[in-house]
This record gives sequence, C-alpha cells and structure tokens, in this order.
Amino acid sequence: MLYLIPTPIGNLEDLTFRALKTMSEIDLLLAEDTRTTGRLLAHYDLKVPMKSFHAFNEHKLLAEFVSLLLDGKNVGLVSDAGTPGISDPGFLLVRAAIEEGIEVTCLPGPTAIIPAIVMSGLPSDKFYFEGFLPHKKGRKTRWEFLANLPCTIVLYESPHRIAKCIKEVVDHLGADRKVCVSREISKKFEENIRGTAEEVYGLIKDKGLKGEIVVCIQGNT
Repeated sequence: MLYLIPTPIGNLEDLTFRALKTMSEIDLLLAEDTRTTGRLLAHYDLKVPMKSFHAFNEHKLLAEFVSLLLDGKNVGLVSDAGTPGISDPGFLLVRAAIEEGIEVTCLPGPTAIIPAIVMSGLPSDKFYFEGFLPHKKGRKTRWEFLANLPCTIVLYESPHRIAKCIKEVVDHLGADRKVCVSREISKKFEENIRGTAEEVYGLIKDKGLKGEIVVCIQGNT
C-alpha cells in the first residue's frame, strides 16, 4: 500500500497518532527533504528507512518505487510540511500506483489551507484554491480569471513575493477587496494580517515578512 502521510506545518505536536503508527510500520518512507523529515523522526525517536523523492527526481525514480509497491512493500510519502501532493510532489506517484492497481490511502492531517481560510473571516462554505501563481508568464491571465470568481480565493505565496502579490490584488481585483495574509500557521509567531487589499499592502510592503504564507481573498461580490 502507498500511504500519503501529512506532517506538521509548524508545531511538531500536530502530527497525529495514526501518522506516528503508520511511519513506524512501513518498509520505506519517501521524503521531499530527508533532512527535514529526519528532524521530525528524531523528535519522535522513530527509525524509518528513508529515500529522497522531490520535484527534481520524481520522474527518474517513479518506476523504482512503483516496483517496490508491486513487490508488496508498504511505502509512505511525506512532504516537508502538510499533506503531500498539495503544491508538493506526490501526484505522479499516486497516479502511477493507481494505474498499477496498488492501494493508496491518504491519512487526514495538517494542511495550511483550512486553518488560513477559517481564520481569515471570509466565507468558507465555498472557496477556490489557486496554489502558487506563475512567477511571470501567465500571471496576469490568472489574475484576470480570479477577479471574476464569486467565492473566496486561496493562494500560496513566498515571503519575497508577498508584497507584489497584494499589490496585484489592488491592481487587478480592486483596492477594496478584503484580504487576509496568514503566515507561520501553527508556529510560535503565527500572524494574520487582515483588511482591504490596499490596507494590507500598506502594512506589509516594507515589513519583510518571513515564513510560509497563505493569502485568502474575498470573492467578487
């Protein structure tokens, strides 16, 4: 079986009992960064065989890991933080496993999307998850698409592009669109910056935010 195992996005205590049990029983753990996952395993005193599986080697190693699964091995997959496959490696392996008739299961657990949208104060009954916007080519086209969505929009963004992102919300969606910038979710310095796009841009443009960032944007009402 292939196990998709969510890992903490901040506080290490967010790891579930089931995730701990699963990792202690599998034959091999595929990790986006073995150093990052190694620190998590050391924290829980877990000794699990690991191999690297990330965006730069997943095509090359896919057949090898599918072969292990076909040989009856139980394999786990983790990303550096959160649920694997959400803007992280995982899709190719899941698809290949399904095509080969291998059983796949995903454990419930940490993800940055849900806490961010709930804390934003924006409607959460319907939302659109965009993930990371293109860095350059196609970015303007994506904003034009997002501008017309009637539901809350959720983005991932990096610290060095967050000010640019919110300025683009002002330019493409309007200065009065409500926005919430959530960073360091579940960590010591968790912060939610809320207001109109114009207000939030004024608050963050010179601030130099750090950490993992999720942006929630009011839909077109």
